[in-house]
Amino acid sequence: MLKTFVLVAVAMFAFAANSLLCRMALANTDIDPASFTILRLASGAIALLFLSSYSLRFRRKSAPSERVFHGLKANASIPGGISLFFYAIFFSFAYISMSTGTGALLLFGAVQLTMISAGLLNGERFKKRQWCGFALAFTGLIILLLPSASAPSLLSGALMFIAGIAWGIYSLLGKRSASALLSTSGNFIYASLLCIPLTIFVAASGSEQFVFDKAGIYYALASGVMASGCGYAVWYSALPLIKSTSAGTVQLSVPVLATIMGWGVLGEQLSLQILVAAVATLGGIYLVIKK
Repeated sequence: MLKTFVLVAVAMFAFAANSLLCRMALANTDIDPASFTILRLASGAIALLFLSSYSLRFRRKSAPSERVFHGLKANASIPGGISLFFYAIFFSFAYISMSTGTGALLLFGAVQLTMISAGLLNGERFKKRQWCGFALAFTGLIILLLPSASAPSLLSGALMFIAGIAWGIYSLLGKRSASALLSTSGNFIYASLLCIPLTIFVAASGSEQFVFDKAGIYYALASGVMASGCGYAVWYSALPLIKSTSAGTVQLSVPVLATIMGWGVLGEQLSLQILVAAVATLGGIYLVIKK
């Protein structure tokens, strides 16, 4: 139980850090969404590939390159890579034209719908206490985010909702992962390969130029290597240990943690509204996961 709690907690803090880095890059620098996504996925893939090679280097059954190749092939999945790519690219393009609150509400609403629906279809059931906890947690999320929310364009809203569904699917696929590190590494590699047609499309369309802002590059690399790559590997380690319904609910803590980190790192204001939302959300999550 302690191992599960630690893995989930580390993953949620990584997600919150990722949210903060993405917001800082896309809102406060000149980097464009396509460049940010490509750098995020490619840097995550490279870092995870090195980690995978290092983790397998003590096995002597075959050459290191063969071990890594077969490990990635056996554990990664094309659907995992596709869902990861769709989440990353739609998230980036949606967030440049909507408020943080609106984006988070749409994203996590879609994640909850996807993961809890899948859990219920697979026979998982909430007890009355857990339904009350979920309602309390989601209410806390609304208290936190609704004041900053505004009606987005139909296109931006649809992109963020699809991003949430894609992330929900990616998380559900992680429940079948035999090796969290190799699965995440392979999925990032598949997602990075999909950046090739993205690059060609953006360059050919002429509608958007690649902008490599220096600060934006740093944020993208930090997001890709640490918050995304390592964070998603930890998440894949935790997913087989918890139910899909619980995995969906605990992610409601991410906007709360991101807000608190914004206060601690960026000096953003911490109001009574945020504290009430944090208590409601985290308390509701506790009721859901409590044995």
